[in-house]
Amino acid sequence: MSELLPVFLKLSGRSVLLVGGGRVARARLASLLAAGARVRVVAPDILPDVAESAAACERRAFAPADLDGAWLAVAAATGPVNREVARAAEERRVFVNAVDDVASASAYLGGVVRRGGVVLAISTEGRAPALAGLLREALQAALPDDVSAWVEAAAALRARQRAAGLAIERRRPELLEELNRLYAARETRP
Repeated sequence: MSELLPVFLKLSGRSVLLVGGGRVARARLASLLAAGARVRVVAPDILPDVAESAAACERRAFAPADLDGAWLAVAAATGPVNREVARAAEERRVFVNAVDDVASASAYLGGVVRRGGVVLAISTEGRAPALAGLLREALQAALPDDVSAWVEAAAALRARQRAAGLAIERRRPELLEELNRLYAARETRP
């Protein structure tokens, strides 16, 4: 298998198809809605809280045409349905996250840590999701609580560097100096 390309998707305002209406679909739905996606759920049976969400819900079986116009599909149904979604998505060049079916997926969702403007994603290439979860917890514990100050300092420095026309290869050493100043200031506080 080739290496995966880690990528963060801007789904805000974009159509995402979620096939399945059960517990697994509910878990995926929350993150899709938080990303601002326009989610359409297609499944014969849909949990009440999924049906009452901001997603458009259709109580019926999946049809390949459901993928038309979708930027991403999440197959969170039974194995046979997930494989059908994956086949139809491949034909339409739509990436699909087939939950718990590595062979059918063309996109994998990993463990995610969000704090202060930093987003870390961890993947085991779909082979060991529980391990990705443990690694997520470890990284979350390792991130400093004030990482938002680091992000703000880095963004301000980047703007100054760009305005000054500083070469890219000289930017990182200056960033490290800036972060060291922040760290030293934190250590001297009572």
